[in-house]
Amino acid sequence: MKRFFAFACAAALIGGPAMAHEFGFAGILSKSNKEDLPELTLSVGKPIAEGPLMLKSGTAYEIEIEADGTGELALEGAGFFRAIWVNEVVVNGLEIRPYGIDSLEFDQAGTMEIEFVAIKPGRYELKQPGSTGESQRVEIIIE
Repeated sequence: MKRFFAFACAAALIGGPAMAHEFGFAGILSKSNKEDLPELTLSVGKPIAEGPLMLKSGTAYEIEIEADGTGELALEGAGFFRAIWVNEVVVNGLEIRPYGIDSLEFDQAGTMEIEFVAIKPGRYELKQPGSTGESQRVEIIIE
């Protein structure tokens, strides 16, 4: 019985790498596993997005968020930010690799890029704090 158990463990270890993903050196961040999402726009009186964003768990995404400077605008979505792994946030060419994010704020016009991997399936939202309008939020679904 001990031999069988040892043999089964060895077979599992040997078989493991053969079943590994084929993304290449960059792993899940490789180009073949990355998608660009539609841009989000922060502007007074304009919708943030055209509709909900559909994501797939395990896929890397890049999203651009642009503020037009018509107001001091923010996006909050702690639930969403806890359901993803953020690789980097790029602001004015500066790459930031945060441990976590709770919200984002634009004091003036500008663009921010966020590269992340969707992890936890569920329904989430990013919204402008204090707003109740449907156009001031974007629903995000991770499958």
